Amino acid sequence: MEPTTTIRSFIEDYIRKQGYTLQYFADISGVNAGTLSAIIKGTRPIAMAQLDLITKGMKLEEGHFYEIYGAECFVESAPHWRRLEPFLQRCAELDKLECIQRVIQQVTDDRSYISELFEMAEGMLERGQKKAARMLYECVAECEKYQHSERLALCQYRIFTLSLGQDQHENLRAAVHFEPYINRLDEERQLDAIKDLANTYSALQYWDKVFDLGEELEQKTTFLQSYKKRKSEVQRIAAYPIFAYSAYSNLIRAAACDGRQEYPEALRYTEAYSKLTRIEQPNDEELLFINKFNGWAKVNHYLYRLMMGDYEVIPPYIAFIEKNEAEILPALVKIMEAANNHNMDIDSVLDTFDPYISRYGETYGDMGSYTEQITNGRYLQFLKELTIYQFERQRYTNGFQHLLECLELAEKMKSESIILQCVGLFERHRVRASLEIKNKYKTLIEEVYSNYEKKNSFDHTLV
Repeated sequence: MEPTTTIRSFIEDYIRKQGYTLQYFADISGVNAGTLSAIIKGTRPIAMAQLDLITKGMKLEEGHFYEIYGAECFVESAPHWRRLEPFLQRCAELDKLECIQRVIQQVTDDRSYISELFEMAEGMLERGQKKAARMLYECVAECEKYQHSERLALCQYRIFTLSLGQDQHENLRAAVHFEPYINRLDEERQLDAIKDLANTYSALQYWDKVFDLGEELEQKTTFLQSYKKRKSEVQRIAAYPIFAYSAYSNLIRAAACDGRQEYPEALRYTEAYSKLTRIEQPNDEELLFINKFNGWAKVNHYLYRLMMGDYEVIPPYIAFIEKNEAEILPALVKIMEAANNHNMDIDSVLDTFDPYISRYGETYGDMGSYTEQITNGRYLQFLKELTIYQFERQRYTNGFQHLLECLELAEKMKSESIILQCVGLFERHRVRASLEIKNKYKTLIEEVYSNYEKKNSFDHTLV
């Protein structure tokens, strides 16, 4: 007996219950009556465009039948790419991710359309359909996990970049999983991958790792620059001009030295990348990067002198970052650190940027050219340093307010080190906290404990 839950049975029941003739429903749906008759009889498969028209004619939401359609066409029978491609694309457009997942599991078993799925994932990524693209990349990677192909490495690279978010645990997991695949990528793509990996470890404050990646980026860039001189006709694959990666390698190492409080070394690497941008007759793209690196060199020169205790650089430093909004947050973090390390009074700086700080505190979003992951990490550091600064000046009301905000964001980002520092700061100044503050702190800490108990419980099930 044929099942009664097929799409054609739904159509037939709908026409009968509404009292429509086949021709009338064909007119309101826009599907030819002969085609509609063949679909209902089961002698003709339903194309995606026809399914969408029929769904609209039945006054149902878009994608209403996609789960059944996926089962009928791709799970219970052999999939055909001519029908599979438009189905997956429409599911991506409507965010029907469960339908995609169920169908590509069948495709993984079949392994007939791996190349097509990869190209489709690339297209989805370009169109901003990131969740659907990630599913397809994971499908392709699973099919090729025992291969040493560049396509597998590129899938892992895409999965890595699509995995990054606010959860620092997940970011670390994604970085560690991806790193072994870097050397399987095309030589130019390796430059982008190393840079992205270094940015991830920078947000995690793994400074030794960041420095090593900067060294690796310089070595690979030097090799490619010599290769490009011999093969000038080779089309570029890397996202940026090759010279930019050499500059980035020094910028990355300067950031690592900054994180390790090796400020003279950070200045040396800053000087190195400022020299690398001296190119004769640069084109428009090269000029864009030259201006970026020159700007970073200028602001970081002020920064590292500040971190060594030079209070005199604060006015020109502030004047520079006021014209470059993307630099305000990272600059505020470092100004706060310098103030706490060298007992500087920077109240005037906080007053100047108070509107910006307040606005950012309401959004926790992406600003300027920095990724959300890095930007939120910097704001978290800023809140911690601001808390210390206020406590040192015995401004306990403001200090506790910033501490609670810092603790809440640290919990969202799963930043264990900042959570522990917040706990330490609160306990050190607990005697100054009001009952209301203590209650808010207790609520936040209970949430932290609850989440970590769940995590530990989950981890034990894997043993």
